[in-house]
Amino acid sequence: IRTFDALLMIARAESGHARDNMADFDAADIVRDIGELYEPLADEKGLALKVETPLSAPVRGNRELVSQALANLVDNAIKYAGPVTSKTNGATAEIVIGAGAEGERIMLTVSDHGPGIPEADRGRVVERFVRLEQSRSEPGSGLGLSLASAVARLHGGELTFEDNHPGLKSIIALPRAGPARA
Repeated sequence: IRTFDALLMIARAESGHARDNMADFDAADIVRDIGELYEPLADEKGLALKVETPLSAPVRGNRELVSQALANLVDNAIKYAGPVTSKTNGATAEIVIGAGAEGERIMLTVSDHGPGIPEADRGRVVERFVRLEQSRSEPGSGLGLSLASAVARLHGGELTFEDNHPGLKSIIALPRAGPARA
């Protein structure tokens, strides 16, 4: 049922039908809510979950879909980051969820210190049902990143991946909502 629901959400996002529920909202609130929701799961896995947001990150879009896309990225980070302790200070591995502005874009980010995604596979992981070799031991359908990418495109944005030295930084870039829309 979860796989079917994910496929339906992707299809809605890709067809543009989800545009019917567009409204102005604060993406910083979503980051804080997702952080609060996933903190117990991160703690259970031996990970520290940190939230970094500005006071406001205005976006126009489908709040439910943006929330789900960000939740998928956080869920992946928790699955694959692994509870690794630093050899120098014994600190707990950390996942950072953030929102920030870069020009006319609001950037929703999830950073971890896990194995990351090899650069050669970053374009492929957003395809439906694609799972990399190192992820096959974890439960999943290979639809989470596909949904996140479809949601970003629906909103006129994009999903990108960067090295976090070590780990991965996933970024959903969305157009900033202007004052005229507020």
